[in-house]
Amino acid sequence: MKKSILFISCEEAHHICDKSQYGEASIWEKFKLNLRLSWCRISRAYTKKNRALTKAVNNSDVDCLKDNERNDLKTKFDSQLHNQN
Repeated sequence: MKKSILFISCEEAHHICDKSQYGEASIWEKFKLNLRLSWCRISRAYTKKNRALTKAVNNSDVDCLKDNERNDLKTKFDSQLHNQN
């Protein structure tokens, strides 16, 4: 099967969409993605969900453990695990 220069598969569109979210897609890839998005509802839905997920992650207010808290928790876990055996 001959590969088209302009038209890409859904899988390739999803890959380019992911790259675009992280600013790694070239202008040519973005052009091909936009061409695919103009007629493929599956790729449009994937792109919409991907943008929503990226926005949710960027806007999340997650508190992570500090290094010393993580080490304390690991030490307690290891001691409890050792006591079980």
